[in-house]
Parts: sequence; C-alpha cells; structure tokens
Amino acid sequence: MNAPAVPSVLFVCVHNAGRSQMAAAFLARLGGDGVEVRSAGSAPADSVNPAVVQAMAEVGLDLSAQTPKVLTAEAVRASDVVITMGCGDACPVFPGKRYLDWQLADPAGRGVAAVRPIRDEIERRIRGLLTELGVTVLG
Repeated sequence: MNAPAVPSVLFVCVHNAGRSQMAAAFLARLGGDGVEVRSAGSAPADSVNPAVVQAMAEVGLDLSAQTPKVLTAEAVRASDVVITMGCGDACPVFPGKRYLDWQLADPAGRGVAAVRPIRDEIERRIRGLLTELGVTVLG
C-alpha cells in the first residue's frame, strides 16, 4: 500500500532572498514531513538578505546556508500550491494548481527591525496554510 502523497508548496518572489525564503523555512519547520517545500525567484539574487537571515535566526531558523534559486516551470508543475509574493507575471501558470498571492512588504533594503513584522506575518500565514492543507502544525 502506498503512503498518501503530502502536499507540495512553492513560494515565489522576485529575488528569492527574503519573503519566499522565510516562508519556506517556516513551512518546513512547522509542517515537518507533512508537507514538501520549495522556493524560487523570477530573478534570483546572489544571496539571502542578511537582515532576513538575522531576523530568522532570532526565531531559531538558520538561513545562512540557503541560496536563492531560479524559478522553473518544473518547480511549478511539481507543486500543488503556488504562493506568489510580488513576482507579478513572471510566475508560470498551469491548470489544476492552486495559486495564492500574499501581499507582503518587501524586506529588500530594510534593516532587521523592519523585517521582524514581515517575518511574523509570514509565520501567521504559514500556520493558517497548514491548517487549510490539513497538515498538523508542529510547535
């Protein structure tokens, strides 16, 4: 007997250096093995925003080794839910996928004090998403 497939979520923002990285980290921690997590950017930066790394470290999530990844059609195709965060029309759309657009401030160019409320809002939305997906929230 095959185990039931876990839902797969893709987070997309332009640079994959802030919002999508935070969302992916929270989903991985709070969803555990109950969800598959991806993140990507339509125009990936060279590295994750240092203020984002610092803000996430404050809540026990280490993003220092993460690198921004380029958005591919394959990543979208392999995901059940695609959550965009300001990527505009750069995200490919495939029939049968669930798309959500989370309007969140962009942490680019902001200090850690400005990133904290964005981080906290992302965590709140991730908890709600896990509930919607029927995945037990860890922690």
